[in-house]
Order: sequence, then C-alpha cells, then structure tokens
Amino acid sequence: MKKKRIAFIGAGRVTKHHINILKNLSACFKIIAVCDLIESKCDEIIKENKNLEIKKYNNYHKMIHECSLDLVAILTPSGMHYEHALDIIENHKLDLILEKPPALKIKNLNHIYDLSKKKKINIFPVFQNRYNKAVKFLKKSILHEKLGKINICSVRVRWCRPQRYYDMSDWRGTFSHDGGALTNQGIHHIDLLRYLNGEIKSVRAIMRTLGSKIEVEDTVLATLTFKNGSVGNLEITTAARPNDFEASISFLGSKGMAQLGGKAVNNLEIYTPDPKMCKKQSENFPIVYGFGHLELYKKILKFYKNKKLKVIQRSDCIKTLELLNSFYVSSELNKEILLGRNLQSKNLGRKDDKISKLYRYKK
Repeated sequence: MKKKRIAFIGAGRVTKHHINILKNLSACFKIIAVCDLIESKCDEIIKENKNLEIKKYNNYHKMIHECSLDLVAILTPSGMHYEHALDIIENHKLDLILEKPPALKIKNLNHIYDLSKKKKINIFPVFQNRYNKAVKFLKKSILHEKLGKINICSVRVRWCRPQRYYDMSDWRGTFSHDGGALTNQGIHHIDLLRYLNGEIKSVRAIMRTLGSKIEVEDTVLATLTFKNGSVGNLEITTAARPNDFEASISFLGSKGMAQLGGKAVNNLEIYTPDPKMCKKQSENFPIVYGFGHLELYKKILKFYKNKKLKVIQRSDCIKTLELLNSFYVSSELNKEILLGRNLQSKNLGRKDDKISKLYRYKK
C-alpha cells in the first residue's frame, strides 16, 4: 500500500501531537502540509520538524488544490468542525479525521455522515482514550465479568482552567464553538462511560459557572441510569484551584472494583480481582493526549487495507454526542432526560457568525 498523504487544518498544540505520533508510522503516512490562518503557528511546526519538509498554507482550499492528498485532519475549534468538514466533503472529496468532539450538534454530525456516504468519503472521529492500555484491559475485564455485575459508575474530573485559559482565544468558553467543562475536558470520560458499561437510559444534570467569567458551564454534577440496571454519578469541573487534582472513572461491581486515573485515564489505579495488574496495565503519559492517537492511526491503516474493519461506527459516535447533549438538555429543562431521541441542546453549537468569521477560510 502506498503511503497515505495527510495534511492538517489547524496548527495548535494537538496538531504537534498528531505529527509527533505519525513519526512512528513514517513508512505508512507522509505529512505533506499544515494550514492555519496564523502562519506563525505553521512556522513553529515546520521549524520543529525540518526533516519532514512540511509545506505551510494559510488557506486550506489552496493547500488541497496544490497538494495531492488522501486524508485531511481537521484540528480547528470544535464549533468549526462541521463547517470545515462539510466544505471538504462537498468540494474536495477527501477522507477526514475529526478531532473531539467531531461536531457539537447531532443533526450536523448526521449531515456529515450522510453526505460522506453519498460521496464515498471516510470519516474517522477521534476518541483516542479508548485505545489506552488500561482502558482496553478494563474493557475486556468487564466483558468477561471479572468485576461481576457493574452496579455503580463514577466520573470525577477536578481540573483547573483559570480565566487566562479562556481568554487565550475568542472561541474558548462559548456555546457556539467550545462548550464548557463537559464538552471540552469531559468528552472522553463520558464516552468511556458508554464504551465500558453500555448505553445510558437517562441523565439528570446540574450545571454552574463558578470559577470563571464565561457563558458556558465550568462545573457539572449529574446522575445517570444505565440500561443494564447500574447507576452512575458524574462530577466534572475546571473550577478547581489552584491546580489539577484528579481525573478518574471507577466501576463497582458485585465481585470487585476498578478505577482508571492519570492524565488521560492511562493508569489502572485500583483493580481488586488482581492488584498486580495495576502496574502492568498502566502507562506513563508525558503529555495529556497520551498514546491513543497512535493506535487510532494504526486502525485507520488497517481500514484502508480491509474496508470491513471499521474504526468507530457512525452509530457509536452519534450516541456519545447524544449523551453529551443530554446533560445540557437536562440542565436547561431542569429535569431528568431519557435518551434515544437524538437530543439536542438549545445552546450547545448555536450559531455565532462573528466568531466563525475569525476561523473561516476564504475560497
């Protein structure tokens, strides 16, 4: 198989991580270009990767026209994923990697998938923590009932994001382009609730803004009921001060308990069926993104070799986005919400053309 030629739209911190990951797969991927409206960001990446001969652009339309590409990774602000993906599918017909969350509105994500199917385009959403060593081990353990019947699931993310974090960019802390602590920082943990313990029946959430002057929540508390009969609780905040303290997800079963923690659920902190597995099934992550992106790209390669091997199914991706929206809907309506109706928050992903113009590439 020929090397897959890839380019990046957006040149932020996560783009640097994608590029560093792909250095491990240089026999299979060739990084062609990086594009950002702020060219100095591209210059920084090129300077750090001189041996890769990466081209820079400030307009992705020109980049795609001039470069022969197989795949484009959209690493722009969350609220721009839909617009950028839609344009590339309609006008450039390239396969897409969509960073988290792939879209903010369910109808937009469905539109992306519908159009990509019509145009025969492949969509690869990023939920990299599913590929962590500890997560894969716990997934297998739960499937084989090593913990027995799961009774209680708990998520706790207690992180610090001061006002200066939100002031870094116009899109941060907005309903239109970011979402709050749940959407930006908590998306992977709520995805793992589904991935590890099955579908959720209902949620009841309270959202507050306690630590910063932003329009979105920086704190959410919620209870969940699962279709398998278990219950859950969730606490996610960026209002912890003065530092990050915890990011964990735990499962209490009829035979034992397991807990994942670390920077990015990379450590198996508790595993009562066999405590020795904690060290064996944990990884040391130097940065918060971890190593899951490497496994994602390996799965993408396997997909290209065998189209029957899906990376993440459309329905799987949609259900995580619906779960995300259900917390907002519950808070907005101040009541328990049943899932399964393509729930959509009235606030999350709402239009704000003033901000969109700041991140829009002219044709």
